[in-house]
Amino acid sequence: MKILFTGGGTAGHLLPIIAVSREIRRIYLKKEALEFYYIGPKDDFGEILLSQEGIKIKCILTGKIRRYLDLKSFFQNLVDILFKIPIGTLQAFFYIFFLAPDLVFSKGGYGSLPAIFAGFILGVPIFLHESDVSPGLANRIASRFASEIFVSFPAREIEYFPIKKMVSVGNPIRKEILEGSKKEAKKLFKLSGEKPVILILGGSQGAARINDLVLNILNEILENFELIHQCGEKNYKQIKAESKVVIKKDLEKYYHLFAFLREEEMKQAYAAADVIVSRAGSGIFEIAACGKPSILIPLPEAAQDHQIKNAYSYAKNGACLVLEEANLTPHFFLEKLKYLSSHPDELEKMAKRAKEFSKPEAARIIAEYIVNFSS
Repeated sequence: MKILFTGGGTAGHLLPIIAVSREIRRIYLKKEALEFYYIGPKDDFGEILLSQEGIKIKCILTGKIRRYLDLKSFFQNLVDILFKIPIGTLQAFFYIFFLAPDLVFSKGGYGSLPAIFAGFILGVPIFLHESDVSPGLANRIASRFASEIFVSFPAREIEYFPIKKMVSVGNPIRKEILEGSKKEAKKLFKLSGEKPVILILGGSQGAARINDLVLNILNEILENFELIHQCGEKNYKQIKAESKVVIKKDLEKYYHLFAFLREEEMKQAYAAADVIVSRAGSGIFEIAACGKPSILIPLPEAAQDHQIKNAYSYAKNGACLVLEEANLTPHFFLEKLKYLSSHPDELEKMAKRAKEFSKPEAARIIAEYIVNFSS
């Protein structure tokens, strides 16, 4: 059985692919006959993640369509539409022609379109997964060619897609991420155990404004909490330098800064956290599966306002607090943290609601669907 994965742009596209591939390996009996491939844009970070899973990578040229209006974007769009996407589709066509996969599983993102177009032309079945309430442009286009569309939120809430194509399964997460323990986390992060632990996640790209928010009140946070802060690769050197300038000497032991949390670190960070602060992308589903209270700060510039819609959909049953950037000040944020930590009954209720929302078996369900289809 040959499965071709595609997607591109962020870890939010790649980690679900990894989760699904692991579940297929678990349930497919003829493991020696199992082959995984990935077609997408050149991405050093992604190549490391995927190659570790035994997924063979084929890099192609890709483009994207920018919807902000200025002269530079106009010409970039022109180049991408007239040259990059057609060339990438041609590259994908030859790869798919010679690979002859049983199906294409796409996680979306601008990097997926060439493989979707080429696969459809060659008659390969297309399966799509959408993490957000409001699909991005790439998945809106791809949905026209897809046989089935797996969605993370209830189908009735999903915009644009036809109901008859949707299967509501949740977002695929790596089961291993649920296996952390507070004891191991304490050793790994050298946690003092003296204060509640706040985990701040900016995603693989980092979240510059959340980083700035934290730095503005870093000492005040550390007087009350111990902080694990994942700031993003591109921000790490700057945040490290700035934090050293502002942080009080006696509070340094409570601050644990990381560019990116690898899987082993992430599962222990989830286990250690009393409250998680995050954007409102696909990471919501890992937070929910771990049963952790959270504060979500949606990215306001996200396409179709999908992070704001995700956040409020998740918040409906009381699993999290949503703080929109337009209303967010450093001390308002700090007061929310203090309020939650001083109300353990509220935290317990949020944790319970998060678990109720979670669908930790999503990767297995998708894997079974793929295996049954290909058999």
